[in-house]
Amino acid sequence: MADTFTTRVINVPTGSVETVYDLTDACSAFLREAAHGRDGLLNVFTPHATAGLAVIETGSGSDDDLLAALHDLLPADDRWRHRHGTPGHGRDHVLPALIPPHATLPVTGGQLQLGTWQSVVLVDTNVDNPDRQVRLSFLG
Repeated sequence: MADTFTTRVINVPTGSVETVYDLTDACSAFLREAAHGRDGLLNVFTPHATAGLAVIETGSGSDDDLLAALHDLLPADDRWRHRHGTPGHGRDHVLPALIPPHATLPVTGGQLQLGTWQSVVLVDTNVDNPDRQVRLSFLG
């Protein structure tokens, strides 16, 4: 099983602001160590009730656009029944229903198969939790 399945937890400091944190380099580094040039699947999972994972373009404003769209869809106001933490924190608990806490991606020849402009990102709108974990698992 050790030859076919490898997993690692990485710590991601998201800070005290809403963020789209690029995990692509961390995923690629993990695959260099775990995949050994093999084909398979990379599963990315974050064990948090208020964060999600997405595959999007970053660096061209799309990450800011995503956060702006989430503000429109999930305003940080007092409408939410879940009411602890920062005002509007209840919306953070709805986020994973729209941006799931997992992604499974193809790996060919040990390389993550993303499109030219695609990146794997952690989406975190919860400003009350500045430290996140992400589990990377390779099945090959």
